[in-house]
Order: sequence, then structure tokens, then C-alpha cells
Amino acid sequence: MAGGIVVFAYSEVGHACLKFLLERGEPVVALFTHEDDAGERQWFSSCAHLARQYDVPVYTVEPRESDEVERVISGLKPDLILSFYYRKMIPERILGLARLGAFNMHGSLLPRYRGRAPLNWAIIHGEKETGVTLHVMVKAADAGDMIDWEAVPIGPEETAGEVAARIPAAAVAIVARQIDALKAGAAPRHKQDESKVTYFGIRKPDDGYIDWTQTARQIVNLVRAVTVPFPGAFTFVHGHKIMVWKASAMEGKGRPGEILSCHPLVVATGDGAVMLQHFGFEGESETGASHAVLAELSPAMILGASQ
Repeated sequence: MAGGIVVFAYSEVGHACLKFLLERGEPVVALFTHEDDAGERQWFSSCAHLARQYDVPVYTVEPRESDEVERVISGLKPDLILSFYYRKMIPERILGLARLGAFNMHGSLLPRYRGRAPLNWAIIHGEKETGVTLHVMVKAADAGDMIDWEAVPIGPEETAGEVAARIPAAAVAIVARQIDALKAGAAPRHKQDESKVTYFGIRKPDDGYIDWTQTARQIVNLVRAVTVPFPGAFTFVHGHKIMVWKASAMEGKGRPGEILSCHPLVVATGDGAVMLQHFGFEGESETGASHAVLAELSPAMILGASQ
């Protein structure tokens, strides 16, 4: 039977939005999601498991790797394609298969922070708020007309994980406001202001390297942007990687990376100093100071060199 909604979804936002649609009784006719990555910490709920509970067919074929996606969606003749934190670009030929259009939930207040890892980048840059935006999907990433948006505050010491916990509710609020209009082909559209566009790429674990020449605030922002559930910020001592999970800015002066104190562990930066509160060698606990690390350190030592 033609019609219904094809959903592309992953992560906690994808799970929350899919759950809302299913519990509301919306005609979700297929879910496209990702295979779990064995090398990634799975801190979010499974969209595939949820869909199967509602007897929704689940596909994990990537849009750019197979004609299977196009074949399946062409056969379904959906009214809508909705994407919630799906990680891959969906080709235009697939977007055009939905009678009433294709729409994506992006994790920023567009037009700022287009691209990947928008929440992490926002915290790295010291932003005081982030949010989610539902927009029309077009060929360029996150560039289509905006349908609706919802702001989410970022506290000065909050981590990306803490802020991320509030993002799904904001996304669901947008879906709840707009689903009837989307199904009627009557959702509002707002052009993005191209003069305000910023774009950021994917972040990799190696991007957590701490540059001690940065200011104390910049380093603290990096730590809270990539701490648990993300891969973490890090530095080196005697060639050994030290993971930094929590830190705070404070007064202090010295050469960037210089240890000013071991108890507590305070390190000089390009402007000010940072107190490392939770840290450990790679693979150790993420919840407290490592005595093994402290045994390797002494005042005036310089952190940061990998060799």
C-alpha cells in the first residue's frame, strides 16, 4: 500500500522521535538505521530494536552503497521521509521519492553548526545554547529551508553528555508540533540566512589532544565537550597517554603544559591554569584521579609531548 512514513534514524534522538511516531500510531512503513560499530561506545538506545517491536521492517543498507535503498523506498511510495540523527547523507534521488518531501532533524540552531558533531563543536566554542532544527533535506548538508527549531541551554560547566540528555525531548517537541502539518504538506518554511552559516566536520578521537598553549577556558571547554560518553581529551607524559575526564579553570602562570602542582594536579596553559580533577592512563577508570599517573609526575614537568 502506498503512503506512510519512511524513517532514517539512529542514536538517542532517533530513538526518541521514532518512539513518538510509533506510539502515536503514525504509519511508519520502514526504518533505515546503522549497524552498531563495535569500536564505538553504545550509550544510546537501539532504533532497530524499537522498530521490530512494532513490526516495522528494518534495513541497515547504507544509501550510497546499494541500490537496495532506492528499490525499497520506490516500492513503498511514501508520503514522507524523516531523518533523525542518521549519520549518512541521503542522495537526492532517494529524497525525491517521498510525495510530500524529506525532512531532517539537525542537532544545532541552523544555520550555525552545519555538519557533524554540532553539540561537541558548540561546547568547544563556548556557546551558551544549542538546539535542534527540523529542515528540508536537499543535496547540500543541512542547507534546506527550516521548518521548526527548539533551543537547549548549555550551562558553563556542563558536559556534552549532560546537554545531550536534554536534546531528545527538544526534538520530540518539534515533531509533535509539526507532524500533522508535514502530513498535510503544509509545514512552514523559513529560508536560512546564508551570511550566518558555519560548518564543522566530523571529530575523531585524536582531536581530543590538549594544546596547552590555548587558554584555560578553551582547554576546559574541550574536556567537557569530549568527556564520557565521548572518547575524551588527552595529553602525554613520558610517552604515555593520560586521559582527562574533568577539569576546571583557575589562576596560575607558567610555561604551557608545565605542572604547577601535583596535589591537586594543576597545569599551566597559554593563559591561566587548569586543575585536572578526573584523569588516568588510557584504559583506566574515568571516575577519579589515578595514583599511577601522579607517581609519574613532578612540579615543573611539561605535559604534552607524545615521545
